[in-house]
Parts: sequence; structure tokens; C-alpha cells
Amino acid sequence: MTGTTQTLPRPTEAELELLRILWATEPATVREIHEALNQERESGYTTTLKLMQIMTAKGLVTRDEANRAHVYRSVISQDEMQSKILKDLSMRLFAGSAAQLAMHALAMEPASASELEEIRILIESKRNNGHSGKNGKERP
Repeated sequence: MTGTTQTLPRPTEAELELLRILWATEPATVREIHEALNQERESGYTTTLKLMQIMTAKGLVTRDEANRAHVYRSVISQDEMQSKILKDLSMRLFAGSAAQLAMHALAMEPASASELEEIRILIESKRNNGHSGKNGKERP
């Protein structure tokens, strides 16, 4: 992750909801984001506008003011945000252990056969690349 990514605040649930829409449709105007949000649940336009203004102030999104309708873009990709939130969660709840986080997540919810296959491929790739442990030494 970049240094900028690490300094971004963690978005609230409402902000994450708008970011998910923005990641799928960006760039987008407040109206476009609001219309997409209303397909999921009823929300007021001014609420969406205010949240986008707050997210701009926080540095989560940028706003292009060149046209009458302001156009928004996320500052961070969905993948980067997921990594940031998971790293924070891993540090706070699992003493930095990604493996403990993954095992706990798998124990909570069943995984499909295709998801388990993706996990198996990831594990094999880590094993074949000589992934380092916490102490920096290569794991067997």
C-alpha cells in the first residue's frame, strides 16, 4: 500500500456503501450515486450529497468541479480499501496474523467449492514462493 493509502481514514458503513457504488460506476455524479443507492434502499438526495462532501473533506474521494454537475472518483481502489481494513482488523483482533483472520472467517461462514479452490491455489502459490513468516525466516 502507498503512504497515502495508509493515512486515509477508515470509512463509516454509510461511506463504504457509497464507495461500493462509486467503484462500480466511477466516475459518477451525486445524482448517479444517489440513483444507484435508491435501487438498494430509500435515501434522500441531500443525505447522499452531504456524505459525498464529507468523503471529499476526508480525502476518500476527489471531486472534479469543471462542469456544473460535480464528478466524483474514489481515491483508493476497492482492493486497496479491503486490504487496509483487513490489515487493521488483523492487527487489532488477531495480533497481526492473517492466517488466524482467515481461519476465523472460514469457520464463521461456509465457503463454496470454487472459493475453497481459490484459497487452495493461493496457499500453493504462497508455499511455492517461499512466503516468509513473522520473524522474516522462510517457512518450510
